Amino acid sequence: MKTVKTLPERKTIALVAHDNKKEDLLNWIDVHADKLQMHNLVATGTTGRLISEKLGVNVQRVLSGPLGGDQQLGSMIAEKKIDIVIFFWDPMESQPHDSDVKAFLRLCVVWNVPMACDPATADFILSSPYMCTEYQAMVPDYNNYLKRNIPES
Repeated sequence: MKTVKTLPERKTIALVAHDNKKEDLLNWIDVHADKLQMHNLVATGTTGRLISEKLGVNVQRVLSGPLGGDQQLGSMIAEKKIDIVIFFWDPMESQPHDSDVKAFLRLCVVWNVPMACDPATADFILSSPYMCTEYQAMVPDYNNYLKRNIPES
């Protein structure tokens, strides 16, 4: 059985970028500033500061990714506090917190959160008619998983 989560007209968008992708994200934000300013923005450490300076809007900031920010955002996803994720991660460089990044991306899929990891996909998400209306997102029901029989050791 699936449940539904209503994504509001004004969405909460998490914006994250690895160091080598921050410029790409800021350039993308520059192109879409008018649309992004209509939503609530949350970002990891330095990325959040850069976005706030570029857009001149308040950006809710969590810790830097390697210091726990990815995990904080993952918690917000599990609590259904984030509607969309734009995460420009660097596929060419190993990160000291790769396990956190993988866990964060996994939670986006577990909770059916729209996610873009490159400018083209981010363009598609932002240009969707659902960006400026409510949207009924299907959320998996994990009750059977939680009630599963675990053999005792």
